[in-house]
Amino acid sequence: MRIVADIAPQRFGSSVALAFRLALREMRGGLKGFYIFLACIALGTAAIAGVNSLSQSITGSIASQGRELLAGDIRFQLNNRVATEEEKTFLDGMGAISVSSSLRSMARLPDGSNQALVELKAVDGAYPLYGSLQSEPAAPLSASLAKDGTQFGGLVAPLLLERLGIKVGDDILLGTARIRVNGTILREPDALSEGFGFAPRLLVSTDALAASGLVQQGSLVEYGYKARIDNGASVPLIRKQAEEQFPSAGWSIRTSANAAPALTANITRFSQFLTLVGLTALIVGGVGVANAVRAFLDSKRGVIATFKCLGAPASVVVMIYLFQILFIALIGIVIGLVFGALIPYVAAQFLAGILPVSTGFQLFPSALGMASLFGVLTALAFAILPLGRARNVPATALFREQGFERARLPSWPYLVGAGLCLALLGGLAILTAYDRYISMVFLGAIAFAFIVLRGVSVLVSALARRAPRVKSPALRLAIGNIHRPGALTPSVVLSLGLGLALLVTLALIDGNLRRELTGNLPERAPNFFFVDIQGTEIDGFRSLLQTSLPDGKIIEVPMLRGRILAFNGVDVGKMTVPPSGQWVLRGDRGITYAKNMPENSTLTEGEWWTADYNGEPLVSFSEEEAGELGLKIGDMVTVNVLGRNITAKIANFRTVEWESLSINFVMVFSPNTFAGAPHAWLATVIDPNATAEQESAALKAITNGYPTITSVRVKDALDIINELVGQLATAIRAAAAVALVASVLVLAGALAAGNRARIHDAVVLKTLGATRSTLIRAFSYEYAILGLSTAIFALFAGGVSAWFVVSRIMTLPSSFLPDVAGLTVVIALAMTVGIGLVGTWRVLGQKAAPVLREL
Repeated sequence: MRIVADIAPQRFGSSVALAFRLALREMRGGLKGFYIFLACIALGTAAIAGVNSLSQSITGSIASQGRELLAGDIRFQLNNRVATEEEKTFLDGMGAISVSSSLRSMARLPDGSNQALVELKAVDGAYPLYGSLQSEPAAPLSASLAKDGTQFGGLVAPLLLERLGIKVGDDILLGTARIRVNGTILREPDALSEGFGFAPRLLVSTDALAASGLVQQGSLVEYGYKARIDNGASVPLIRKQAEEQFPSAGWSIRTSANAAPALTANITRFSQFLTLVGLTALIVGGVGVANAVRAFLDSKRGVIATFKCLGAPASVVVMIYLFQILFIALIGIVIGLVFGALIPYVAAQFLAGILPVSTGFQLFPSALGMASLFGVLTALAFAILPLGRARNVPATALFREQGFERARLPSWPYLVGAGLCLALLGGLAILTAYDRYISMVFLGAIAFAFIVLRGVSVLVSALARRAPRVKSPALRLAIGNIHRPGALTPSVVLSLGLGLALLVTLALIDGNLRRELTGNLPERAPNFFFVDIQGTEIDGFRSLLQTSLPDGKIIEVPMLRGRILAFNGVDVGKMTVPPSGQWVLRGDRGITYAKNMPENSTLTEGEWWTADYNGEPLVSFSEEEAGELGLKIGDMVTVNVLGRNITAKIANFRTVEWESLSINFVMVFSPNTFAGAPHAWLATVIDPNATAEQESAALKAITNGYPTITSVRVKDALDIINELVGQLATAIRAAAAVALVASVLVLAGALAAGNRARIHDAVVLKTLGATRSTLIRAFSYEYAILGLSTAIFALFAGGVSAWFVVSRIMTLPSSFLPDVAGLTVVIALAMTVGIGLVGTWRVLGQKAAPVLREL
């Protein structure tokens, strides 16, 4: 009687307290019916918490170890020229200075029998100013690089020993210098800050580089001046002074606060992608939340009716179950946060030798807090509507377990509440994203997918309703189950649709990339790139290459390096540039000049200059990059080349086929722009029919004949890229697996939500004479039809999404891969039929008497 009295109408505060007490009391029976709810929330929360915690761990380590990663407090980088005396005086005033030179070159055996591309780095005696270089065998760096008679010492990456078939203690040739390999590099402190390299490292002294003869007029050399600030001066202030005193220096300045910006940006972008995948898993799990809440409240119809018979207002009933849902959601979130917090610790054990991560256990409150907020909003967004429907359960349900009242939408406050939670969920995803445009497109695609999936379920039901009568009783029953009131069709299609569509999208992207890298691209790409060809060598180089590859097509262009400083007089550092266009402004770019338009380009706007043009400097800009930077015909571009600032007017835009891997440039200048400027040449040779033996002979001939020319075999570079894509694909597949697991959970929840109706159907049919085998076949047909329908949608949606990413974003050829389609259909059928039958088996064993008694 106490409960009856408490349930009587009362003030709001008392109602909340009472609902809270009753919610706790009813939860004494355990979490039965909420396991799928828990799993869905925990999985999505763990994915978001783990990805963002790992991202913060890596970026935080980069920031905290900035001095070691940069090997200095500040670095000034110059391309193709050394610092002037005035610039050196300024640099020396900061404190201790370490000078290094970096370039790509060829290392070869003394007998000329083998050669390999290397990332050459020459350092002075002050290197490194911070951190330490570790080698095997361990020895002071000065001793490892010291000169002994006519040969110099060097350290190499272990991979170079493998490629050249040598060991520590052997000699190699670098240009005209002999290098004794004194050890292998275990750890190079500033390797990450210097970016990704396509070849193994060779570390020598600056004296060895000078003796090699590699540095000539126009050679592509990066000179790094790293400083250790000894006078306590402010690093940002020094940077500002350098920019003001030497506005035309053209140097790239980087501080220890941002030691590896490209790595940091890439990690941030990839973490955003994985966060969106985790959000997809959470949203897919939200459907599972809705199904689980609906199934739970459906099982509580009698309890809800009892509360109403005892005088409880509908609002109190809703609050009782809202509190329970929040309790369960919090438990799921806590479980997800525990696993998410452990992900950086586990990942660090594998990444410690690759990235600067701490192997100790750390918590990242902001990442965990963001994941918690995502989890709470998802639980509320998808639980409010089932709660609104539970509010409408009539008291008569107490007397008849099987309700036949017509389903209807909840009242408008519940619709508004669910919409508000979804809006907050989307707003949070956009607000926390690195690229908000991509996040908005992603969320829009998710919302569109929900609408389309609803349309798919309606279409499947309509087709089933209009299907001709079949002779098989089991198949006829299956078709009827698809379109009858209360059918599982909407739940199953929605449960599987998003997860399978995401899986198809990622699989098609991965497949197209791999096919392009291993098949089509190598067929179209040049066999070799040749860099640092001097003007005095170009004729002899061409003759030697024609002898080695007589059927090869040789393309030669002048090559300089320049860094974009301003557009229309505005410093690019003060401009807001979208992430897709930032690479053009990051560091120096290769540039060239030409009388005629490059053969692999198409003019899209403007006019090309005449062959004898001699007016103001003009430049042709890549159309896609110009659009990303907001440029138009007639805009002025200021570029620093060899320490000189050159301003040119954009004369035209042209398309560039970057995917061909031919010689391409963002900027092509009119010839008069660089009249008299020293430069080297860049060349390619294309011979699709050349054998491996012919390529090897050509490489050997060029390397031995012109040791200062750098030769890059494109297939070797593609192998490295393919390996990186494979590693990236592994992470993408793992992320897709999270979404797929969420789909499985949601599907199980959808089937559980329909169990009460299934039990009723099975009992009635068995009473009328249906056998267990007939029912099993009927349910199998039903699940197979639904799985096949969903797979068709996933193939279409995933195919369109993958085409957009590969064709429009990556600008690569895209095609539909039938093997992916077949695998998707198999997965869909296995999941729907398998999980459906597992859930149905218990239904078929239900005793008839208890069910019939409630009818």
